Amino acid sequence: MNMSNLLLTPPITFVIFLVLGLLISYLGSLIQAKGKESAGKLTSYACGQSDVPNHVSPDYSQFFPYAFFFTIMHILVLVLATLPGDVVLLPIIYLVVGVMALIILFRR
Repeated sequence: MNMSNLLLTPPITFVIFLVLGLLISYLGSLIQAKGKESAGKLTSYACGQSDVPNHVSPDYSQFFPYAFFFTIMHILVLVLATLPGDVVLLPIIYLVVGVMALIILFRR
């Protein structure tokens, strides 16, 4: 294995980018604007209101069919688009299973 192939392996690439990210973060902290210390500097604040309790309990049951549909279609297209051309039976089986999942989703 030569040096250019070694640098392209996922663990080495991850370490390189991790060190690069830490270096950029450190250099950014050196040039950042320093704020004054104040009592409410680190308190939570959003949308013009501070410390408002959350009274809403989101219900994701209406979101689930859309997320499931997107996941099925995304994976189905990804797998079918990246299969080699000489494979015939696997894409057909995968497509049938995907269509069955969508039929089950839309029947509910």
